Amino acid sequence: MGNSKSGSLSKDILEELQLNTKFTEEELCAWYQSFLKECPSGRITRREFQSIYAKFFPDSDPKAYAEHVFRSFDANSDGTLDFKEYVIALHMTTAGKPNQKLEWAFSLYDVDGNGAISKNEVLEIVRAIFKMINAEDVKHLPDDENTPEKRADKIWGFFGKKDDDKLTEEEFIEGTMANTEILRLIQFEPQKVKERLKEKEKNP
Repeated sequence: MGNSKSGSLSKDILEELQLNTKFTEEELCAWYQSFLKECPSGRITRREFQSIYAKFFPDSDPKAYAEHVFRSFDANSDGTLDFKEYVIALHMTTAGKPNQKLEWAFSLYDVDGNGAISKNEVLEIVRAIFKMINAEDVKHLPDDENTPEKRADKIWGFFGKKDDDKLTEEEFIEGTMANTEILRLIQFEPQKVKERLKEKEKNP
C-alpha cells in the first residue's frame, strides 16, 4: 500500500528492482532496512557514500574513486542516491551482465558527462584507482603500468587513439569486450591484488 514511509519497501520499487537485478525480495528488504538505519532520510549523500565505501577499503584512500562512482550513479544529478539508485549501483558493479558493467564503466570514465571519453578523463580515473592500490601491490605491477600516466597511456594505446582523440561509448564497449587486457586495466583491482585476496581466503 505504498508504505515506504513506514520503513518497508514499496511494492512498485521492489518489483522493478527484482526485474532489473538478480537480488531476491528477502535481500532487497533486508538491505532497505539497513539503508534506512544508515540514512534515515531515505537518501544517501556523497559524503555518506564515501564513508560507506571507505569501510570496504580500510587500507587505502578510496575517496576520489568513490566520488566518481557516486557521480556515475546519481542518475538525476541531485547530489544524493535514493535506495533504487543505490541498489542498481550495487547490481551493476557486482552482478551485472558484462555489457551493463561496461556501460557503467563508460559513465564512470566520462567524467564531464558529454558522451565521450578523453585521455585526460582516463588519467583522472586511473589516478583515483592508484590511490586505492597500496604501495606494496604497485611494486608488483608491470613496468609499463606502474604509474597512473603509464597505465592511461597503455589503455589509450589499446584503443588506437591519438592523445587528443575522443572515445565513444560504442568504441569503448566494443574495444573492451574484444580485449581482456583493457578490461583488466580499467578496473580498480589489479590481478595481483585479486591473487593476494584469494591467498588470504585460503590462509587467513
